[in-house]
Amino acid sequence: MSARLLLADPDTARDVLTFVGRARKASDEGIRLQASGGVLALTAPALAPQGLFDQTPTILAMRIVRADPELVCDLVIDELMADEDERMLVLPESGLSPSWAGISPPRGGWEPAGDLEASTVAQRAQWGISAVARGAGAGSGEEAVRSLRASIWGEPDEDFLGLPRGVAFAAHAFGFISGEEQVRVTTAGRWHRLAFSRGHVLARGPMATGLTAVRLTGGES
Repeated sequence: MSARLLLADPDTARDVLTFVGRARKASDEGIRLQASGGVLALTAPALAPQGLFDQTPTILAMRIVRADPELVCDLVIDELMADEDERMLVLPESGLSPSWAGISPPRGGWEPAGDLEASTVAQRAQWGISAVARGAGAGSGEEAVRSLRASIWGEPDEDFLGLPRGVAFAAHAFGFISGEEQVRVTTAGRWHRLAFSRGHVLARGPMATGLTAVRLTGGES
């Protein structure tokens, strides 16, 4: 028998299936499930670098729901299925090991960085969607489209607290934008987090490249 997740109630199980469905439309890089203490955190990438020299920022969507207090897990899956018991979801037979899941946002140390209007996030999302549609002409190859999306969504926007526009894409794709709302932005190291009432968007900038200055460790000769 396949393993199952036991959620708090049928509504929570349906909420999780909705998140998984949106994650599968945004990316084929899986969904991370982390559970302990009666809480299940679901994390999925909206954008993630595809290789060592890819400068695309890592942008994740996160939703936190209530689960069975005895549920403890940390795995990445590509799908979940409904069960006869409406509080349960069926796990696939095997998990995934995507590179994005090896870099976790910090759990503490978040400092205030400002606020954004939800309407501003929505506007940036619509602008980016239109820009990608205009730039991806008929017959564009997968690599060209990926490069275009990375350039549009990965670019920092000074009118957007310097955040990459991809955070707006993530908020739109995962259904986090709902009416008028002040979105709190916090930061911890290279990570930024946007806290919506429906979920969180987390962004980590690309790794710095190039050589660092050589430091002398011995005495002078």
